[in-house]
Amino acid sequence: GESVFAHGMWQHIVWVGLTIGALCLATQAWALESDDAHWQTMVFTVLTLAQMFHVLAIRSERESLLVQGLLSNTRLLGAVLLTFALQLGIIYLPTLNALFRTEPLSAWELGYCIVVSALIGVGVEIEKLLVRRGVLYRTQTTVAPLR
Repeated sequence: GESVFAHGMWQHIVWVGLTIGALCLATQAWALESDDAHWQTMVFTVLTLAQMFHVLAIRSERESLLVQGLLSNTRLLGAVLLTFALQLGIIYLPTLNALFRTEPLSAWELGYCIVVSALIGVGVEIEKLLVRRGVLYRTQTTVAPLR
């Protein structure tokens, strides 16, 4: 019966959305400045992988992913790994390159995309640390039992 924006969730949605947008724009600006012909593929990859790091980090509003462990939700981990594999297919398979208008990335470019995207997960973990220490206040969401 609660709004999806209850308990400070709107602030989380805003800062994560703005941060992902900024990371994508920064990747584009950097790649264009470097005359990197693969900038569109890099931006697409940062956008996709940032969402995957975000979904792994938000499994709990307070508890760290390191405490929960990656294997505590194997279905989610499987979905993330499948999405990563599909992203690699879109980047490296010629048929999908033509369909999605992507270009193969070098190992360095792919590594850059992974590191930049991981910043979202790091940011969410810092947010949760601040919530646990009482610096940020967020009331715990409770789910009403089904009737």
